[in-house]
Amino acid sequence: MSESTIQVGAARSTPREAMSAVLERQRSAFLADGPPSAAERRHRIDRLLSLVLDNADEFVDAMAADYGTRPRTGSLFTEILGMISVIEHTRSHVAQWMRAARLVRAGRLFGLRAEVEPSPLGVVGIIGPWNFPVNLVVLPAAAAFAAGNRVMIKMSEITPRTAELMKSLAPRYFDVTELDVVTGGPDVAAEFSSLPFDHLFFTGSPSVGALVQRAAAENLVPVTLELGGKNPVVVARDADLRRSAVRIARSRMINGGQVCVCPDYVFVPGDREAAFVEIVKETWRQMFPAIVDNDDYCSSVNEANFDRVVGLVDDARAKGARVESVAPAGEVLPDRATRKMAPTLVRDVDDRMAIAAEEVFGPVLSVRPYRDLDEAIDYINQRPSPLVAYWYGPDDTEFRRFVRSTRSGGVARNDFAAQMIPSAAPFGGVGRSGMGAYHGKAGFDAFSHHRTIVGSDLPVTITGRAAPPFTPSLRATTALGLRMARNRTWRRIRRSR
Repeated sequence: MSESTIQVGAARSTPREAMSAVLERQRSAFLADGPPSAAERRHRIDRLLSLVLDNADEFVDAMAADYGTRPRTGSLFTEILGMISVIEHTRSHVAQWMRAARLVRAGRLFGLRAEVEPSPLGVVGIIGPWNFPVNLVVLPAAAAFAAGNRVMIKMSEITPRTAELMKSLAPRYFDVTELDVVTGGPDVAAEFSSLPFDHLFFTGSPSVGALVQRAAAENLVPVTLELGGKNPVVVARDADLRRSAVRIARSRMINGGQVCVCPDYVFVPGDREAAFVEIVKETWRQMFPAIVDNDDYCSSVNEANFDRVVGLVDDARAKGARVESVAPAGEVLPDRATRKMAPTLVRDVDDRMAIAAEEVFGPVLSVRPYRDLDEAIDYINQRPSPLVAYWYGPDDTEFRRFVRSTRSGGVARNDFAAQMIPSAAPFGGVGRSGMGAYHGKAGFDAFSHHRTIVGSDLPVTITGRAAPPFTPSLRATTALGLRMARNRTWRRIRRSR
């Protein structure tokens, strides 16, 4: 059956009609049932986690088939185990986060009650990526369930086997009014983006994120965008060079470099650049004595991405960059049949080269020498804000200046994705690397509306005094209040001087 029509009983409907029908069913159920209890929210999170854990082997196999080669242990570690701590943290705090926050507590003595109550939005749409096609739809779905919402997921068409597996499994664990999984190509994704959700969550590239936001704007749907960017690394002058180089080299190769938080380019003190490069190459040789037939070496997800990454390296080489590939003896790489290319270092990069501006998403690392920290900071600040900025070295005044003087979604020191280790920490980008955050309470808040509820049993009105006619006493009180506010502000300004 083509993606342009879907069979429903004896009738045929377009993807938009089918998705709209599910959306309306979910919204009707949401309105009929009202906000779910903490127990029901936890139960939905448990079923979502069970969906993944019960079928972990099948998901790993599907992802390996989608990629061609994707390490089984790597998939289990990053896709499955990597999300459990965040989900468990969310589950254990649902009841606490649901509680209303009381305001002006003293006012209760006089009959004024004020509180802010987190309320579910309704139906949340989630558009998943291909690089972590399970993890990056399940995590936001768990946060949406914690906030009391219903969920519709659009899986990535670039990993079709994983998408179809998720779609086939979902009905075993959820009624369609709780969770629905959609598959299909870019046309279906475009239609999905334009549905009148109560919130839309997208993980992917900035270019596609802009299209998603534009489509959502037609219905004034709020969006969370988890995007990417060229993540910089600064190796401090007093860093442990070997430890830093080894960790950076290893982290660049996670999922074949197809990770939004991978290091993209590294600033190394000029007098240590050669030593850094040799350690990186030595590390890669030890990691990968073979590549083409190595099941632990992740393929590029498809030919389009393989060609794009190879093209970035070829373009840099043609324009004068020094390119050093670490290919095992006897292997000819890049290899189109397996969609694998050797780990590659690129030096002498300048702004004429596409690799200077485009996120690589492959096993390629650029190295840049620097003289002083200001040089590195200025370079980073002249470009779009990355999802994460890395620092290798001690937590000293230089590091704190780096943090204070740059802008990024997060900062990690001395380890890959360290900013994601605390389960309670919000995760998200800034500027071109994203909009909004999730994980922990940030995820609960992203999918909630914090509604202010105020009731007054006071014998007099407070805000109603703004209606005419205005009495002489109100005029005098207003003038006095203005004068007191001015004097207070002027005193603060004088003190600050």
